[in-house]
Amino acid sequence: MTYAGLALVAVVVAVVVALVAAGVRRLDARWWAATALTAVVLVALTVVFDSLMIAADLFRYDDGALLGVRLWLTPVEDLAWPVVAALLLPALWALARGTEREVDA
Repeated sequence: MTYAGLALVAVVVAVVVALVAAGVRRLDARWWAATALTAVVLVALTVVFDSLMIAADLFRYDDGALLGVRLWLTPVEDLAWPVVAALLLPALWALARGTEREVDA
């Protein structure tokens, strides 16, 4: 499996969980805006720090398993993981927490 294939599976799972959480917990536009802002910040940090680590030759990728598109030195496939984290973690948190009535009881 290529890096892009694995990343696609992870992103699809994260999007499905986020949509389920939004439906079950009735998450509003503020939640989506905060999630989007978090994703943008995490992607920017990933581009910077992955590029620095790649430049320092701390790790390498199999070029045959990459799409070839890069932002600075970071393969575009690597950007799926901060997006997954930004979607999946808040969605799981929203699903795990009870409603206000369940918490008070």
